[in-house]
Amino acid sequence: MTTTASAQAATQNTPLTAEHRRVLAGSMVGTTIEWFDFFIYAQAAALIFGAQFFNPASNSSPALAQIVSWASVGISFLFRPLGAIIAGHLGDRFGRKLVLTLTLFGMGGATVLMGFLPNYAAIGIAAPLLLVLLRIIQGLSAGGEWGGAALLAVEHAPVNRRSYFGSFPQVGVPAGMFLATMFMLVLTKFTTQEQFDSWGWRIPFVSSLLMIGIGYYIRKMVEESPVFTELQQLQKESSAPLGVLFKQHTKQVIVAALIFAGVNSAGYLAIAFFSAYGTKVLGMPKSDVLLVTLLSSVAWVISTLVCGALADRIGKIRTFTFGYLAMLVFAIPMWIMIDTKSLLMFILAGVILGILLGSTYGPQAALYAEMFPAKIRLSGVSIAYAIGSVVGGAFAPMIAQMLLDKTGDSISIGIYIAIMSLISLIAVRMVPKEIEGKSLH
Repeated sequence: MTTTASAQAATQNTPLTAEHRRVLAGSMVGTTIEWFDFFIYAQAAALIFGAQFFNPASNSSPALAQIVSWASVGISFLFRPLGAIIAGHLGDRFGRKLVLTLTLFGMGGATVLMGFLPNYAAIGIAAPLLLVLLRIIQGLSAGGEWGGAALLAVEHAPVNRRSYFGSFPQVGVPAGMFLATMFMLVLTKFTTQEQFDSWGWRIPFVSSLLMIGIGYYIRKMVEESPVFTELQQLQKESSAPLGVLFKQHTKQVIVAALIFAGVNSAGYLAIAFFSAYGTKVLGMPKSDVLLVTLLSSVAWVISTLVCGALADRIGKIRTFTFGYLAMLVFAIPMWIMIDTKSLLMFILAGVILGILLGSTYGPQAALYAEMFPAKIRLSGVSIAYAIGSVVGGAFAPMIAQMLLDKTGDSISIGIYIAIMSLISLIAVRMVPKEIEGKSLH
């Protein structure tokens, strides 16, 4: 036992090699750029799309227009599982290079086109239809992205640093949220309301042209290194037909999906709903509520990395358990704090939420990797992640808006998040503790 403990300590203290750093940087930066594009849409859906693209609904009921706008956010999630399937098939047949290129240009290209899309006043019903089509393309691209990046990081990690390594691709989500929110915050500071509504909101979408260039450069570097070869081999060895996956590993897929549902539903409150609620219900300036989202994303980034490292010490399941218990307790008090209309209390609520999101986000990639055998690991984690995002985050802002409209009380949203957290808590407690630290080969 003493020898084993000494070996584990030595492994955990092993310094990062140049290859480790290349893997971590590649997995984090790539996902950050992808999610920047994804969250620009969520921010715009909160602030502008209801009026610009769903105008008939806005004329009769602004609240209905906002619900439809949130629905357009969620519809992309329905196509993530299909994106994961397509990415696996193309990766098997043509190699990972094509998949990386398609996801990058699919996500970025759709984002740029949104920036040039005429609104409802200009082209009528074609405007929301084209907007939703482009959002579907974003969903397909996002579905093909996460699994490979997450497994690449985890499978390169020393056994006792899997959660820490796996937290780096996870950081891409709050980091992308940070960049998207920063862009919107700067725009609201330096444009008038009329300018923002007329053309200002389009700037972040068009700027994705630059992001595509940066992302392509980074992907090209990974492609030409041994890391790309390993990622391509991983795609070939650990993909499986859906029939095989669900016939033999249905329980693992469902449990993994439910583990993700809670953090995903709560995360989309921070990503998008806070902005709409703060401006349209509390009457706060856009810059103030975007500041809340910005600081929440910073807390989320830091907490993801810290809790990834913590999970390597106390266990992934235990870290998840503490996180979801805390979320369960905080879900209702969070809205009491927000409804004070105090910017300081709103910021505090957002930062605490960001910390709790990180506690249930940092260990995810490593736990997922240990839940599935190598031969079906990439398919398993990708499909579970995609299904979990549908169950959790796809329509979380829309559900929150509908609860608010129905009850007139934000506490109902807190109850919804508490229920989702409880479901995820039960799911994570169903994972056998014995899988932690097992061989991934």
